[in-house]
Order: sequence, then structure tokens, then C-alpha cells
Amino acid sequence: MKTVTLDVRKPADSMTDFTHAWTTGKPQGSARISFATPELLWRVLTAKRWELLKVLCGAGPVSIREAARNAGRDVKAVHGDVTALLNAGILDRTDDGRIVFPYEAVKVEFLLRAA
Repeated sequence: MKTVTLDVRKPADSMTDFTHAWTTGKPQGSARISFATPELLWRVLTAKRWELLKVLCGAGPVSIREAARNAGRDVKAVHGDVTALLNAGILDRTDDGRIVFPYEAVKVEFLLRAA
């Protein structure tokens, strides 16, 4: 099963992983999309966008209209959410213009510490 981990990490930590993968030529075990703060993660992954990801998870390439129909939502609203998820690097666009979430599972990881 192809899984992506959405996590909260300092940009320096993400760059360290990138540099290691670049120099060794060995990618990480699983895909990872990192956010600098929990607030940024939740700003990008609103409740409606999370629901959209659930619909797209493992679905393969679909049109925005098809994604909206499967989510039971308005096409214009889904288009706005798709644009935000594309800009965040969570969704991809195929050569024929469809959108794809190329994962079958999502893992969200962050640590809440005392102030």
C-alpha cells in the first residue's frame, strides 16, 4: 500500500533529509509532505479538503467535476480546494489535466509539547 506521511517538522529537518537522499541516491522509505507548523497543516487541510482527500485516496486520476460529484459537493468549491491542495504539493495534475492523489493511505504525524 502506497502511503504518504503528512507531518510537522522544521524546514531544516526536511532539508537534512533531502540532502541525505540527494547525496546517497537512496529515497526515504515512504513519501512525506512536511509543514512548518501545526497551524499551517490545519490551514491547508481544512475539514472539507480532508473529506476530498478521502474521496481521492486510491481513486486514480479524476476530473474536478468527478471529484466534486464523488464528494457530494459543488464543483466551484471543490475547484478552490483542489487549487489549494495542488499549491501545497498534496495533489498532482496529470498531463491531460485531471487531478490525482497518488496514495492509498495517509498518515498524519506531529507532536504537541508543553509551552
